[in-house]
Amino acid sequence: MSQGPLPPPVAAIRPHEVPSPHGVRLDDYYWLRDDTRTSLDVLEYLRAEDAYRAAMTAPFKPLEDQLYQEIVGRIRQDDASVPYRDNGYWYLHRYDTGDEYPVYARRSGSAEGPEQVLLDLRENARGLDYYDVGSIEVSHDNRLLAFTEDAVGRRQYTLRFKSLVTGELLPDAVPNIEEGIVWAADNRRVLYVEKDPVTLLGLRVRVHELGTDPVHDRVVHEEKDEAFYTSVGLTKDRRYLLIDSSSTVTTEVRYAPLDDPALAFKVFLPRRRGHEYSVDHVGARWVIRSNWQAVNFRLLEASAEDVGSRERWRELVAHRDDVLVAGFDVFDNFLAIVERVGGLRKIRIRPWHGAREFHIDSDEPAYRMALDANEEVDSEVVRYTYTSLTTPRTTYDYDTRTGERVLLKREPVLGDFDPSQYETEYLWVPARDGERVPVAIVYRRSLFRRDGSAPLLQYGYGAYGISSDPVFSSSLLSLLDRGFVYAIAQVRGGQERGRRWYETGRLLEKKHSFEDFIDTTRWLIAAGYADGKRVFARGGSAGGLLVAAAANMAPELYRGIVAHVPFVDIVTTMLDDSIPLTTNEYDEWGDPHDRAFYDCMLSYSPYDNVTAQAYPALYVTTGLWDSQVQYYEPAKWVAKLRRLKTDDRLLVLRINMEAGHGGKSGRFEHLHEVAEEYAFILDQAQPGRK
Repeated sequence: MSQGPLPPPVAAIRPHEVPSPHGVRLDDYYWLRDDTRTSLDVLEYLRAEDAYRAAMTAPFKPLEDQLYQEIVGRIRQDDASVPYRDNGYWYLHRYDTGDEYPVYARRSGSAEGPEQVLLDLRENARGLDYYDVGSIEVSHDNRLLAFTEDAVGRRQYTLRFKSLVTGELLPDAVPNIEEGIVWAADNRRVLYVEKDPVTLLGLRVRVHELGTDPVHDRVVHEEKDEAFYTSVGLTKDRRYLLIDSSSTVTTEVRYAPLDDPALAFKVFLPRRRGHEYSVDHVGARWVIRSNWQAVNFRLLEASAEDVGSRERWRELVAHRDDVLVAGFDVFDNFLAIVERVGGLRKIRIRPWHGAREFHIDSDEPAYRMALDANEEVDSEVVRYTYTSLTTPRTTYDYDTRTGERVLLKREPVLGDFDPSQYETEYLWVPARDGERVPVAIVYRRSLFRRDGSAPLLQYGYGAYGISSDPVFSSSLLSLLDRGFVYAIAQVRGGQERGRRWYETGRLLEKKHSFEDFIDTTRWLIAAGYADGKRVFARGGSAGGLLVAAAANMAPELYRGIVAHVPFVDIVTTMLDDSIPLTTNEYDEWGDPHDRAFYDCMLSYSPYDNVTAQAYPALYVTTGLWDSQVQYYEPAKWVAKLRRLKTDDRLLVLRINMEAGHGGKSGRFEHLHEVAEEYAFILDQAQPGRK
């Protein structure tokens, strides 16, 4: 049913057979896939969808504009990062008033010393619809800058160079690479990972020497298994170059002395399926994070002689069933360890000798701690950040000798923001199978009554072991100040409760993620945290799959759903290894050539399970150049929903024709989309909506 000046677009039905070892499926909208992104039929349909979205959201455009001004009004326009010291310089990035893009700079002598501009992204992005810099790496002699840039949004970066002596941009340009790069010791060569132009997999590590043709760049490692991602790095003490090959469940690291002119890499420990590890080096020891005989990981050390003999590694931090060792950083005199305890992310300091180890404290029920820029291995001070749903991102320096904590910066929130006006809680919600799902919530105290009257926005992700931490968002205040409760459901598929929490939310157990999310919604309604007629769900990418599955499985629970770049056509995508990144995903979702995985995926795939029923109002986004979730997945899903759904609630598809997975670039530009999303939610949350 039409709700505005334009009728909804109608995509042509063109049945296409999708083969599999288990039979053929018909896909009526497969034609919307155009890998060249030049088909006039496809582009016409996408533009019609976006025009419809613009028309249907026009009635609440004044609210969108108001929200945008609110959100931007909380951001300090002239702002800068906290400078950090590295190899004799202090590095930072800063914004001037009105800038969409930052200036990257360094200062000599001290954090207040004279400034040298490294990259002015304002100039680089001029005239472009999209611009992103992936990595910025200064050579070891401080004279050259290597950086990677993407002007499309497909995460196919180009390597470029700049002289920090003359300011000249050098002519070298190496296209179609991963964003990460690392300098060799000679300050002439840079290692990078070349991408396959079709699958976008980074499988070959090459080395580029300044002044030479990239066509002749030597391959120093080639990954043969397309289930692995490849990246390059450097140990913190700058003694070794690293090549990391990682799949969902297996790792293999190679290393070479930084000053090795041949760049001859050795395997640290050969890959064994199911063994994940990462390494760093300090003093005379390698430090290893490993899940060998440790589901939640542990830390070990090895001498140079013991590198390849896992049985001779010595334990530093033991495995615990209730603590996930999520990461670490090395210093000459101590280890900084990132742990997940009781669903929350904490930092533990473990001195190498003598002194007692300890956690850095917090006094809030839900929060996130993270190690920040700690570039110098001989420092006695660890820099970390702290945030919660009521506390803006705060940067501290913590002196491990004295226990003194120095506040360096709290991200400014302009206007009348007062954190004491907001309340955060950390709840444990029972799931249908007896598990307990951690849920972080926040609301404005003066507007909340636990009587079932508050509108709710519930967020979730639940995949790849990525945890959904309770972090501050100044834009979210626009909903909280209008009476919303915001909840983060830490469903299975993340690692909030350790590795088991991840393992029981993937492959054949993936449905636990969706059930946890739905059960959380039901519990919050029953417990009085939410008005059952005004509940909204939000998720992006794999989180878009989460909320799209919830829309099929429990549509009656949600007034509206926001699905950003949602992964909704999982069976067709995972059957096609020509689609970017598919082969990397088999250990996450399963290989549908196997009947068990095929049937499991088919049972929850949002696109395949659209039926003739009433759905929530839906706000869906995609980017034409998305390399992670191809644009045609959400486009097909929306087309099928339009045909089959039995309600007349709003369904719109926002398409960024000049962007990819992360949406538009720029500091403020993407906030127009946030404002439109919030306006959609607030419009749908009006009392009396059907």
